[in-house]
Amino acid sequence: METLTRAGLAEAIYTQVGLSRQESAALLEAVLERMAVALESGETVKISGFGTFLPREKGQRVGRNPKTGVEVPILPRRVLTFRPSQVLKARINGAPRPAGRE
Repeated sequence: METLTRAGLAEAIYTQVGLSRQESAALLEAVLERMAVALESGETVKISGFGTFLPREKGQRVGRNPKTGVEVPILPRRVLTFRPSQVLKARINGAPRPAGRE
């Protein structure tokens, strides 16, 4: 299975949009930076037809070391979740795209 990388995305922008390679890379970096800033500030990022990136706060909880059984506090933290759209789910599963949805 192959992995799509920043370089691969920039190359796709270059071939499909017609910008120069340098402009394509700059455009990709600008989009990713804007998404990162929004997520960092707690905003939700929704890309219609693709999915939603949601930052969440997780509270402190007690965990357990599986080897020793000793209880360990797990500190509060922020996590990032991704919820794919119905359109993306349908594409991944080879089903027809739902009409009029995301």
